[in-house]
Amino acid sequence: MAYLGNPGKTKEVMQRHDFAVKKKFGQNFLIDENILKKIVSAAEITKDDMVLEIGPGIGTMTQYLCEAAREVVAVEIDTKLLPVLEDTLSEYSNVTVINQDILKVDIVSLAKEKNGGKPIKVVANLPYYITTPIIMGLFESHAPLKSITIMIQSEVADRMKASPGSKIYGALSLAVQYYSDIEIVTEVPPSCFLPAPKVGSTVVNLLRCEEPKVKVNNESLMFALIRASFNQRRKTLANGLKNAPMLNFSREQILEAIEAIGKKPTVRGEELTLEEFAKLSDCFDSSTSL
Repeated sequence: MAYLGNPGKTKEVMQRHDFAVKKKFGQNFLIDENILKKIVSAAEITKDDMVLEIGPGIGTMTQYLCEAAREVVAVEIDTKLLPVLEDTLSEYSNVTVINQDILKVDIVSLAKEKNGGKPIKVVANLPYYITTPIIMGLFESHAPLKSITIMIQSEVADRMKASPGSKIYGALSLAVQYYSDIEIVTEVPPSCFLPAPKVGSTVVNLLRCEEPKVKVNNESLMFALIRASFNQRRKTLANGLKNAPMLNFSREQILEAIEAIGKKPTVRGEELTLEEFAKLSDCFDSSTSL
């Protein structure tokens, strides 16, 4: 098998199919075999696993995944990559390519159909512009996930790990820390991609927790509060919640809830821990919230 994880093979495939990368899809193809092996190793893929790959591109990582997993489902939005993938993955019988937007794929149904509803592993070299919606969508779908092993912009990896009080702490930090344990696998310089992006990348492994990190009565309400509090970072938490169109609380209710968790009326959302957001959520009557 002629692996694609090097510049020469990648260029050859692109030229053969007259394929040019599209900025709108954030296409940057991996050309470093070392990094590819590290990603597959970090995901701990075995022949028992079904892997969902998001954005296979020309099939560079897909080849490695097919060799390690029982079955691979690769979701690719770019129609022009379908003939390329048909070519580069022709030797593998355990891969299905779906031409769709990952944000519209019913992952719960996919896991039922392809894996009997058992937890699947997600592996991806994610386009930078859509990283957060994809990760939030995966978690909030409550699809059966074992882990998410992804290449992302280093700045996004920093946001995932951020603590309260930090300028980069936000809704993504809280969601990742609520649903999973995060492990940094390796840093990846721009030179490992074709074309080379302008920023560094990081491979992270998000191991899905069997139970969320904190208990909360109404998870969707908690995340609505979190989003509202970070949508207007410069405002106080009270103002952020009052101005949020998806919430329907009076200023009095909001101030009472903030006081109930032991915070001052001037507190900002970025100062609250995950546990405090859960307590805040529980202070509200969920029946009047959304």
